Amino acid sequence: MNTFSRTVDMLHRAMNVGNLRQSVYADNLANAGVPNWKRTEVNFEASLKKAILSENYKPAFEMARNNPRHLSNWKPVDYQSVEPRRVLDYDMTYNNNGNNVDPEKEFNNILKNQMRYTLFAHAAAFEFGQVSLVLRA
Repeated sequence: MNTFSRTVDMLHRAMNVGNLRQSVYADNLANAGVPNWKRTEVNFEASLKKAILSENYKPAFEMARNNPRHLSNWKPVDYQSVEPRRVLDYDMTYNNNGNNVDPEKEFNNILKNQMRYTLFAHAAAFEFGQVSLVLRA
């Protein structure tokens, strides 16, 4: 996979996660008054970073394998196999009714997510603009 297709693929995945996050934040905000509702977060970036770093990582000690059926002590993770995960937040309670949704925090999360999504969209447009520029020349 060349750098252009990898970059576009990562931007596409990041934008899809942004769509999922927007839905999760809207769901949290819609249920801000529901008793015992627990807010949900989306975890993706840490897993993606771990997968990308594993591509160039070599363990300090690699076990010798004298048979191809033996298991290895290390295997790189393909970044395309990383999927976003919805995680319930049980750590805190914002209201006396057991609900932990802070509407102000959710609005801030929605704003940050929207700005991040716009950045990814501009980056993707830039990548395709560069290809278009090369093809016109």
